[in-house]
Amino acid sequence: MKDIRRTTYASKVVEPSLSLFFSGRAPQRSADQNYLFSVNRNFYYLTGIDQQHVVLLIAKGAHKTDSYLFIEPIDPVKALWDGAGLSFEEAAEIAQIDVKNVKPIDTLNLFISQLLSTNRRALYGQVETIYLDLERQSDTSSQTPAQLFAQYLQKDYPFVSIKTNQMILAEQRMIKDQSEIDTIRKAISITDEGLSRIMKHLAPGKSEFGMQAEYNYVLNYHRTTPSFDTIAASGKNATILHYIENKDEIKDHTLLLLDLGVELDHYCSDITRVFPANGTFTERQKAVYEVVLEANKKTIEWLKPGVTLKEFNDFGKSILIEGAKKLGLIKEDSEIDKYYYHGLGHYLGLDVHDVGNYSLPIPEGALITVEPGLYIAEESIGIRIEDDVVVTKDGAINLSKQIIKEVKDIEAFMKK
Repeated sequence: MKDIRRTTYASKVVEPSLSLFFSGRAPQRSADQNYLFSVNRNFYYLTGIDQQHVVLLIAKGAHKTDSYLFIEPIDPVKALWDGAGLSFEEAAEIAQIDVKNVKPIDTLNLFISQLLSTNRRALYGQVETIYLDLERQSDTSSQTPAQLFAQYLQKDYPFVSIKTNQMILAEQRMIKDQSEIDTIRKAISITDEGLSRIMKHLAPGKSEFGMQAEYNYVLNYHRTTPSFDTIAASGKNATILHYIENKDEIKDHTLLLLDLGVELDHYCSDITRVFPANGTFTERQKAVYEVVLEANKKTIEWLKPGVTLKEFNDFGKSILIEGAKKLGLIKEDSEIDKYYYHGLGHYLGLDVHDVGNYSLPIPEGALITVEPGLYIAEESIGIRIEDDVVVTKDGAINLSKQIIKEVKDIEAFMKK
């Protein structure tokens, strides 16, 4: 599978060219402590390797394309302290690369210089283009290994044209293969188990952080981690989109909004559900909930390949507008922005807000969230219902269908 992904990627770049992908390093936290390592997702997508200080090189010529891995040889002393890391043979097997093409990482610069020199140009041709993943969140973000390597190339090889490959991978990663979908299904099933545990323990007087702890218990049991900071927002807190303090007591007759996920083998789930603190929705809460649920369900039924993200957003928003009018919240369509102030969904995969070309129509094979909501601060009601769906030629398949969301099912479960 990894070799197929690299072949697909290579078909999109010019020839001859080199493409480099860096796994990354854990940043320093303090003194002799580092933050936990989080692998570069494009590197992981193309190799399946989850280890620091590894580089993938894809060399494309007119008549051949090869993949090379550069990793640290096993250090016997380091192995005693931190573990051995992958051997060349293990790395080759995981990445589906010929073991002859796995080399010590301290030979990377020399190897590239040989590919760019006259005596090795016969291998792939006269290489004058090098692709790097140059994505950066902002001008204040720390420079990535790829950006630092670009500076080295510009200094030592000024004739080389450096191009970014981030959009090539972003478009490729929009379409999920079956192994990716299966992994996200598993992540969703763990999320479901965590939500069930919360429902069993939820009651007035409990705390938001207590409910987060119940969820984390399930994730720890499965040796997984949250895919993002868990939102456990009760009452008016649920009208704050990214409320993560999770510090307040849960009052009687309020709702608890839970926006949470699981990261499993670096693939993410992202689910939102809303539960009544005492197990029963009030009539007003139920009325608002049903509007949001209708937008969620109807959008999933409507979603298909070829629609634009604007059409996707407009469709769900139109249902919320009509519902908000019936609830007496608004009279004019434009007033909906007071009660609904986010997009209807986003791509999902190796990142929670996954990469993609958001200017293109939604393709077949895309995995996307559907998450309409209404937030009525003056009534302390915040409701969002989010599912993870894969878009097929026959329509959308709800991967989180098993996570209950009907009022009657939630109340029946909590009554038990």
